[in-house]
Amino acid sequence: MLTAESFDLVYTGIGALCWLPSIERWAETVAALLKPGGRLFIREGHPVLWATDEDISDSLHIVYPYFERDEPLVFDDDTTYVDTDQRVTATTTHEWNHGMGEIVTALLRHGMEITGLVEHQSVPWEALPGQMVCGEDGEWRLDREPWRMPLSYTLQAVKR
Repeated sequence: MLTAESFDLVYTGIGALCWLPSIERWAETVAALLKPGGRLFIREGHPVLWATDEDISDSLHIVYPYFERDEPLVFDDDTTYVDTDQRVTATTTHEWNHGMGEIVTALLRHGMEITGLVEHQSVPWEALPGQMVCGEDGEWRLDREPWRMPLSYTLQAVKR
């Protein structure tokens, strides 16, 4: 059991929020765990990226929901993001997208003050195979017109 108001920092890393069916419940939990003055730091894939079909390699196609929905997206895939030739045996996943406004509003509703929000044109993996190049910094960017869409974001907030 995690003790309420016992943490100075909560970090949410890339690819965590898509497994959560309710961004509201997540924000409530974050705020409950942080001490007053405690900080939240998120580095996450952008909801526009999560709405894009990664299997279409000739152009960008928004095909999945941008906004949170009650029903999950259900995928059946035996590959993994881990660099391996092995195939996974539990192949069904359930995922949810959460729009930027939904994330920010949920945090504000639970007493968090947004202190920073930056959208980035890069992400630390080849999120859209065949459409990206890896920079010297290890971050992947769209190979054509990278200004067309955000790929990730960082958000910082403090509990008041």
